[in-house]
Parts: sequence; C-alpha cells; structure tokens
Amino acid sequence: MGSSTVAFFSVVCLIFLSCFSVLATDVSYDGRAIKINGERKVFLSGSIHYPRSTQEMWPDLIQKAKEGGLNAIETYVFWNIHEPSRRQYDFTGNRDIIRFLQTIQQAGLYAVLRIGPYVCAEWTYGGFPVWLHNMPGVELRTMNTVYLNEMKNFTTLIVDMVKQEKLFASQGGPVIIAQIENEYGNVDSPYGEPGKEYVHWCANFAESLDIGVPWIMCQQSDAPPPMINTCNGWYCDSFTPTNPNTPKMWTENWTGWFKNWGGKDPHRTAEDLSFSVARFFQAGGTFQNYYMYHGGTNFGRVAGGPYITTSYDYDAPLDEFGNLNQPKWGHLKELHLLLKSMEKVLTHGDVNTTDLGNFVTATVYNTSETSSCFLVNANETSDATITFQGTQYTVPAWSVSILPDCKNVVYNTAKINVQTSIMVKIPNAAEDEPSSLNWEWRPEDVRGTTLHGKGPFAVNQLLEQKNASNDLSDYLWYMTNVNLDTQDPIFGQNMSLRVNTTGHVLHAFVNGKHVGSQWDQTGGAYFVFEQKVNFKARGNLIVLLSGTVGLKNYGSFFDTTPTGILGPVQLVGTKNDEMVLKDLSSYKWTYKVGLHGEERHLFDDQPHKPWYTENLPINRMFTWYKASFKAPLGLEPVVVDLQGLGKGHAYVNGQSIGRYWPSFLADKDGCSINSTCDYRGPYNNNKCLTNCGQPSQRYYHVPRSFLNDKNNILVLFEEIGGNPSLVNFQTITIGSAWGNVVEGRTLELSCQGNRTISKIRFASFGDVQGTSGAFKKGTCEASNGWSVIEKACVGQERCAIDASEANLGSSNCGSDISKRLVVEAIC
Repeated sequence: MGSSTVAFFSVVCLIFLSCFSVLATDVSYDGRAIKINGERKVFLSGSIHYPRSTQEMWPDLIQKAKEGGLNAIETYVFWNIHEPSRRQYDFTGNRDIIRFLQTIQQAGLYAVLRIGPYVCAEWTYGGFPVWLHNMPGVELRTMNTVYLNEMKNFTTLIVDMVKQEKLFASQGGPVIIAQIENEYGNVDSPYGEPGKEYVHWCANFAESLDIGVPWIMCQQSDAPPPMINTCNGWYCDSFTPTNPNTPKMWTENWTGWFKNWGGKDPHRTAEDLSFSVARFFQAGGTFQNYYMYHGGTNFGRVAGGPYITTSYDYDAPLDEFGNLNQPKWGHLKELHLLLKSMEKVLTHGDVNTTDLGNFVTATVYNTSETSSCFLVNANETSDATITFQGTQYTVPAWSVSILPDCKNVVYNTAKINVQTSIMVKIPNAAEDEPSSLNWEWRPEDVRGTTLHGKGPFAVNQLLEQKNASNDLSDYLWYMTNVNLDTQDPIFGQNMSLRVNTTGHVLHAFVNGKHVGSQWDQTGGAYFVFEQKVNFKARGNLIVLLSGTVGLKNYGSFFDTTPTGILGPVQLVGTKNDEMVLKDLSSYKWTYKVGLHGEERHLFDDQPHKPWYTENLPINRMFTWYKASFKAPLGLEPVVVDLQGLGKGHAYVNGQSIGRYWPSFLADKDGCSINSTCDYRGPYNNNKCLTNCGQPSQRYYHVPRSFLNDKNNILVLFEEIGGNPSLVNFQTITIGSAWGNVVEGRTLELSCQGNRTISKIRFASFGDVQGTSGAFKKGTCEASNGWSVIEKACVGQERCAIDASEANLGSSNCGSDISKRLVVEAIC
C-alpha cells in the first residue's frame, strides 16, 4: 500500500474512532524506508514460527529476541494446521496465532505477518492442506477458480481474526507488514501467462482486504504496485527493488540451513552473518529479517522436504531449545544496537560510496548534524590497510568496519568480543530415577492386512498416496491377490517382485511373510524395489506398505509431485532364458490408511491393553514401546536421546515430538576440520559442516510444558527395528564459556539459568596465543589478572571484566603489542 493511501486510511480512522484504537499507527513507506507515523525506521527483525515452539516458550523467545536488539518478529501462517479438514479450524495450543501476536505486542515489538498462504518453510506440502490437493478440478498457485476460492477463504479468515483483535498497526496493534504469496517469483516461469495473472490477482485481493499496512511479495520482481518486492538469500546488499519508490527490504537472511536425514549439520559463522547484515545496511537497506532467529522443532508430521529432520535448529541465534547460540546472538546484538543508534543518518543521510580498489569500499552517510561510515573489505583472503579521511585503518578480509562518527571503529564484523558457549548434555537427575528405563511393548497388529488383505476400499488401479490417504498418516497399505497357475509362463523357481515407487519407504509382504524393505537414500522419492520371492500356485496375497517422510514443499508444481506406489508393480520371471513380466498395476487393489496403533491412539497416556513386560524384543519391525519416566530436575531444556533406535515416531504424554531416524547416518566425509570454518568468502550450505558419520539427529526436544510433575509416559513406534535400552533423558545447559576481547572492551561471561561459574580454567590479559581449548599465555600478561577474574566471577551467574591494566595490573607489554583478555570459565 502506497504512503498516500495509508495516510488517507489513517485520516478515516481518526474520524471513525469507533472502528479503530485511538493508538492507531500510520505505517507507510518511501524509497528509503518503512515509516511509522511519518518517521523513517530501521527494522531488525527475526523469524519465529509459533507452531515450532510452545505457548509457554513464546514470552521467553520473544524477550530474548528483544534483548538481542530486534524490534520486530516475523512469522508465517500455516494453512494446513489451522484448517486440517475443509472448514474445520484449529487455533488451539501452539496454533494460537492470535495469542502469539499478542505476546509480541506485550513485549513492545512489531510483527510481520507472512500469510502466504503458501509458506515453503521446509514444512510438509509447503503449508497447503492435502485436502486442497484432492478437491476436484483444483490447480494450485495459478488462475484456478477452485484454488482461488479456497485461498481467498483462508486468507480472509486470518485477516478478519487479526482485525477483530485489533492487531494491525492501523488499529493500534503490532502488525506493520503483511505478505501475500511467497517466493513465487523463483518458480513462476513454468506457470506461464496464468501465473502472471495470478500474481496480479493476489495483489488486487490483498488490497481489497483493507488492512491499513503495506503488503509485500518476497522474491517477486514483477510485484504489482503497491506491493513491495523483497529479497531472500544469504546476501542481499546488491538487491534493488524494481519500484524505486519502495524501500530495500530483506525478508529472509538465512542464519544457517536446515538439516535432512542422511545429511550433516550445516553452520553459518557469526562473522559471515554479521558481514551480510552490515553490507546490507551499508548499501541502503532499512529492513532486515533473520530466517530463522529461532528455528525450533518440527513436532508431529510437519517436517517437509521430504527428508527434513525433526530438528529445525537452523543454526539460529536462539537454538532449537531457546538457548542463546553464542557467539552468534551476542555478536549480532552489538551490531543491532549500533545500527539503531545510527537510524537517523541511515534513513535520511546523503550517501556516497568510494571504490578504494581490491574489493574495498568506503560509504559515508551524511546529514547536517552527523556522519557515519562503513569500510568494507570484500576481498576473500587479504586484509586491507587503507587511509580514509586522513586516518589509517586495517580492515580484515571479508569484513565491515562501522564508524558511527566516521572516525572511530566501534564494530568490525570479523572481530567477536562476546562469549562463546559450549553446550553440554547432563543425564536426568530426577530423584529416584533409575539409570535405565523399564520398557513395555506390543506389536503393531499387521495380521489383518498382511494375512487377510483387509481394507476399507478397493479400486482396480494403483492410487497416489496423497489422494488415497489425505495425509492422515505417513503410511498407506496396498493389497492385492494374484492367482498363479503352474502353466503360467511366468511361474517358476526364479521369480521376483518388482515395485516402482515414488514413496520414500517401502515394506513388502507376500502371504503374510515380510520379504524386504527399502528406502530412498536421498529423499528423491523414486526407487525400484526388487526381491526374489517363492510364490505359490493359486492365490498369493501381496501387501505393500508405502511410507512418506514429509511431502515436497518447494518448486514449480511441487504439489503435483507424486507419492506412493504408482507402479508398475510386476512379477518377474524367466522362461527359456528370457525375462517374463506380469504387470499387476491394474489389478484390484485394496487400501488401508495408517497403522492400527494410530487408530487406537496407543501413543497417548491412557491405559491400553495388552502391553507386555517380558521378553522385550529388539531389532523388531513394527513394534510399539512404552516407558514411564520422571521429569528431569531444574529448568534447563529437556531432550531424549534415541540412540540405538531405527526409524519411527516418538510421543511424550500423548504429544508428538516428531519423527526419529537415528540409524540414518550422515556421510563420513566433507566436515570442517576440528569444527572450525573459515568465515571468509561467500557462504553456502555445504561450506561449514560437522557431524560426519554420525546420526543426522540423535537428540529430540521434549518441551517442559509436555511434562508432568510426577510420572510421564514415552511411547515409541519403531518401524524398522531398534534397541530401546539405550534411550534416556537429558538436559542441555552451558558446560563452559570463553570470551576474547581487545583492550578497552568489557568481557561479559554468564552461565545458564541458576548455574554459577565454578572455576576459571584459563585467564590472561596480554598477547595471548591459541584458540578455544588450547589457549596459551604469550610473552607478556597482566600481573593480577587471574586473581581479579576469579574474585569477580567464581560463584556468580554472570560477571563482567574490564580489559585494562587499571583493572588487571601492568602487563609489561610494549606499546607495539596489541593486548587482549581471554577467559575460559567452567559452569
């Protein structure tokens, strides 16, 4: 919405005060910035997805975001969780988006509401409900009447709910920006002219909703005015809005990357992330959002991809459990506070950039009152020593120095002056908790399907899994009978069953016997299963169980990507040394959705009989396990270690904590040596990897709000076979912390929660050598440093130490030696 339109809307609101709050905020924009009540603002925002955490976590996450220097929270709206069945809505628990927005408002922050309603987000099916896919005649994300009517209905529902609670800024609420559609410009070419019409339809529809705040379309270079097109990516400093009258906005600065089953752990360094932010503001940006600021957890079956892990940590500034990811959180906080102190000059100043050669530039923002400067060295290997405005400066490679007064360097993106926390996992310390869990078990009842082929419906064809199951379960059973005569050309001693599938996992049974299982190693969702089978003359029952591990969420026509067994399904034999095929694809196939245990809710905390206590099986397919446990003491986040299990789904007190697959190991090669990574040079999600040769995910988040004070129930459905005896609960906290600051700065160290610093492992102020875990004293150091630091820190939850000789004693270092304070503390 253009500034003139918003201004007019605000006047109307002032006249009709019964419609809107008297505290209504005028949100507009020009080519420099988003404006609040006519004042240009710098926005530092972070994505937090309400369904990937719990209501109880929201206030803490939002407060930590605020303390980290953010002034806005951005979130998607997830259609499939709010309308799981057509016209049946759910806004309870962590689906309560209104409460989430109100929590943002209570914290004094702004909100950005990315309605979509397509979200991508590595969320199953991109956030679309599968029932939408199954509507007759529907085509998604194009000019299709069925789709447009459903999209319009859901989007209007969300907007009306937000309006009713007066949560748009035009009503006095926190929501200053809304988004329609999402990253369509990345994939719209194959949609052709109907795709272009769809973009205009979205813009006109959004405008008709009359929300009184601007609308954005990210990654949409042809966004129709007054839509604002924005940038997503690792770096957006070179992004220029198509419309020069709109501000330069970055809706997704990727703080890391998602994890997938079979993949390693990706990391993005604090130095590179801060470099991208500083360059963006140096190049005229005024709105920047971190995706993610808190990634959280893919509870239930919401992880998409396919093959996205249950953890959505994303190497974000707040980790999956809500802990500060240090040094990333603190290093960015310092940058945020500095940029906000420069808000006036960044949004009003004249801008002049000088190319100093060898990828070095100097940018000056100047008003009649003040000047602020950025010195950028984009060289990937060489530090730069330059003379700027008569003073010599050294700018490390791939870094930005910020001089708020154009004289003194207050911040450099490559120089971290905040704590680095080393997180550890501590065994469950609940009173009287045994060292190992006592397990009960029961088999998943597959006899009705594998022995008798029973199912509620049958057709003479192979069905696509989304169509047949409506995504009510990861599992769909395909069953058919094959009569073979001894005179059949295919019948013989060397026969096999061949299945072409676009499912992710396949388990095959013939005449009640399991004959083999297979899964795609990459999530590419196509493979061929073939297994030799001794078929009988006359009747043979073939039962195939197809499993999904999240539905595809991105790409042109991603919604039409098939899942399940589309065939052909064939019997393969030989006759006179020639291959003979018998195609079963058009046979009568009987179908059953899901597991017996899912139907009976074996995962909840209600009594179900029978559960067996004797002869606990291990490495047994299709087995349910149950154990009781006591909640770990303290307030630290809780995880369950599922090492030793195969693949399945885990529940605590009836609440899903997601899919597990610890038997799926990451590749052994390609990790960063000693977990270090050179931040210099452009980042990509294959650059800084750890966890080679280990389970893609071993630990699974159990929110404290899922736990009871006394007894709790853990239920596992084990699909491929595992050993539950190794399963245990732990808490996550800071084990040690170290910091490194240059002379003249203050080093702050803290432990998590109520834990205190127990001892100082290393401390020195001088020309300290080495890195974390291997620090060494240099040639000179302050005489009283260790004792001063121990006195200030030991026994305290947090401490602050000035890095100066006045505080720590004479160092006897020469004037030509740069001194730094390094402290490593044990919590």
